[in-house]
Amino acid sequence: MSHAATHRAAAGGVANPAARAPAIRKGVAARGGVAAASRARGVADASSNDAGAVAVSGFASTRTIATCALSIALRGESASAASSSSRRAAARGDALVVASSAAAAAPGGADESDDESSVDATGQAKNVFEAVWKFVRPHTIRGTILGTTAIVTRVLLHHPELFTLALVPKALLGLLALLCGNGYIIYDVDIDKVNKPFLPVAAGELSVPLAWAACGIFAAAGAAIVTSQFGPLISKLYLFGLFLGTIYSVPPLRLKRSALAAFCIIATVRGFLLNFGVHHATTAAIGLAFSWSPPILFITSFVTVFAVVISITKDLADIEGDKKFNIDTFATKLGVKGVSYLGSGLLLANYVFACGAAAVNASWFNQPLMIGAHACFAAFLILKTKALESEGFTKGAVQRYYQNIWYLFYSEYFLLPFI
Repeated sequence: MSHAATHRAAAGGVANPAARAPAIRKGVAARGGVAAASRARGVADASSNDAGAVAVSGFASTRTIATCALSIALRGESASAASSSSRRAAARGDALVVASSAAAAAPGGADESDDESSVDATGQAKNVFEAVWKFVRPHTIRGTILGTTAIVTRVLLHHPELFTLALVPKALLGLLALLCGNGYIIYDVDIDKVNKPFLPVAAGELSVPLAWAACGIFAAAGAAIVTSQFGPLISKLYLFGLFLGTIYSVPPLRLKRSALAAFCIIATVRGFLLNFGVHHATTAAIGLAFSWSPPILFITSFVTVFAVVISITKDLADIEGDKKFNIDTFATKLGVKGVSYLGSGLLLANYVFACGAAAVNASWFNQPLMIGAHACFAAFLILKTKALESEGFTKGAVQRYYQNIWYLFYSEYFLLPFI
């Protein structure tokens, strides 16, 4: 306590050593007891221990366990004035240990900023519907919605005379079917408890039986919509996508354990099947024969490479759990630094390809927009990779880097209708 604070306490007739117990949050000492001692003027010596407990509780009101433990530690000290010096040391030491542990483990502690940087929904689900929403991974749903909308918009902008309101219900059903195929298989719960404990099954917000029921209902509904509303080719492609998603996660194959097989599956589903399938279904719905246009051929090949980048960088924050459960990924093989540079390098090559494709033939694309936008995306990627490097490749920095990869992915589909 400073000389001025000691003088104020003496003037008020208060000797409140327990109020000086520091509460530590994120490992930084915060002397909340000083403020409590000032507020405790005029309080009798016999109530000093309670004042200390209230001071710590006021600092960490959301951390009930820490408050209770600290109160017990402080009240366990004798109120005897003769041994006040030893009591101050003991209370300070006990409070330091308890409050430090609480700050590290509690929401808002050292890991909260990392969770906020995650692409996944990390907030606690308040009901089963919110838990199911977290379960289907909203960031991938956004990608599916943006991709589908961009491709349909691209086709209709070039054939506005073929648009009718009768197409809207079928388009919405097609989008619903794609979202139903976005279910998350449940064989990774033990790994998620290490890597992503905020996911709904790992966090206990959604039971395993309910998660399986959701997967089954979504898959059956999606298959029923596609087979009843779209042609045999689209139906086969959809069922093939469900098959790939299943062998990716479900034993005995569980191909996610192989780095090569994992990125091949993700690139196929999110790159080729989504873009080709949606474009084919849209042209068929408006009565046109399928043909590859330069923008659709570009986005299909571009996103296939982009999906490879997503597939190898998604495991950057999961190295601990993947190593523990013998999951073979590029991140466990090459390390965080190596995979980050590899992902950024592949994506930069993708942007160079985009600019080159526009430069080759001005009639294929909106050349100024194509080159200018991708040059900006490349600059953004370089800046974020440098930021990751400057932050020492910490888990929080890695999650922010991966989040920015998804922002770039979304941006590509925002651009598609206009290139």
